Amino acid sequence: MADSITKPFNVREIREQFPALRQTIYGKNLIYFDNGATSQKPQVVIDAINRYYSKDNANIHRGVHYMSQKATGEFEEARKTIQVYLNAKKSEEIIFTKGTTDSINLVAFSFGELLSSGDEILISAMEHHSNIVPWQMLCERKNLKLRVAPINSKGELIIDEFDKLLNNKTKLVSIIHISNTLGTINPVKDLIKKAHSVGAKVLIDGAQSIQHLKIDVRDLDCDFYTFSSHKVFGPTGIGVLYGKEAVLDSMPPYQGGGDMISKVTFERTTYNELPHKFEAGTPHIAGGICLGEAIRFLSSQNLNAIQKHEKYLADYAQDMLDTFEGVRIIGEAKEKTSVVSFIVNKIHPFDIGTLLDKQGVAVRTGHHCTQPLMDFFKIPGTVRASFAFYNTKEEIETFIAAVEKSISILK
Repeated sequence: MADSITKPFNVREIREQFPALRQTIYGKNLIYFDNGATSQKPQVVIDAINRYYSKDNANIHRGVHYMSQKATGEFEEARKTIQVYLNAKKSEEIIFTKGTTDSINLVAFSFGELLSSGDEILISAMEHHSNIVPWQMLCERKNLKLRVAPINSKGELIIDEFDKLLNNKTKLVSIIHISNTLGTINPVKDLIKKAHSVGAKVLIDGAQSIQHLKIDVRDLDCDFYTFSSHKVFGPTGIGVLYGKEAVLDSMPPYQGGGDMISKVTFERTTYNELPHKFEAGTPHIAGGICLGEAIRFLSSQNLNAIQKHEKYLADYAQDMLDTFEGVRIIGEAKEKTSVVSFIVNKIHPFDIGTLLDKQGVAVRTGHHCTQPLMDFFKIPGTVRASFAFYNTKEEIETFIAAVEKSISILK
């Protein structure tokens, strides 16, 4: 990992590895600022997908022939790659899922079976719908109480209020690491320590942090950490749930089927060991293998320089937008990265996004699956520009000019 930290950062060389960035949209060079929704894929990941389906396509874990053994080896090697990247203690603590949403639902169902009427779950007011709805469903099913820690006008968690909501009935804290709408970086290590002091387990939604920050689950001491492949330069339809071995062992299976069993009779079934207990059926084999390739690609980069570069882009964009009359930045936390959300007075975000698209700039508009957050700010939605390490200062400047032009047209 030392090499990845000291390797020089060259955004031009990085961009050359992402073929999608070389295209034109409506005659304009593509500027892709929708990385919070999904990231583009480097050539090594695209090549790995092609290689699997053209040469190595076979089912895993249950075949004795060469192709099955090869695919199994590559799939399990990807699991080990992710284990090392997250600094998990064992590869068995890495569970392949469909993505962050699936991971959270797995915990809500399986860990939720261990909870009893009157127990409490604590989330924050900045959560994505995928970290709200599964807990609401669990609370209805098990007669639990869902608590919501409030935020301030800058989009920061109010720590004193979080502390007040923690009590001996709190059994799980589930909180986003970086807000997909605000860019706020939550102080999750401190929150985990506070939660553990009252005996609560902690799930960290890492969908927006895995691609921007170095994640060490043992240093964080989280009980669960989730992320999606497609946001970290890998394929869609695959993701990861990390869980501490003892916690995962205590949980019942999420789904039944092949590979998650040890022995089946019509009288009873005994379940397989980790990680297979939570991986029923044929998994997204190509997805797992190629996620491993994406993590290796990210590991080869200068991670410290990536963080500085992405923060510079976000700060630069926000500073320039602040100069526009009628523009309001949504989310001004002190600890923030890679996302700038804004609204323009008397102009709907969709209209801004549509005109930006015609100028070759891809952004996201709407509520970003954070409707309670929009209600808090009393707005219908925002224009969200979200950055990755392959974006540039020149792209920011083109984007700002495009925003200025769009506003002049719409006004």
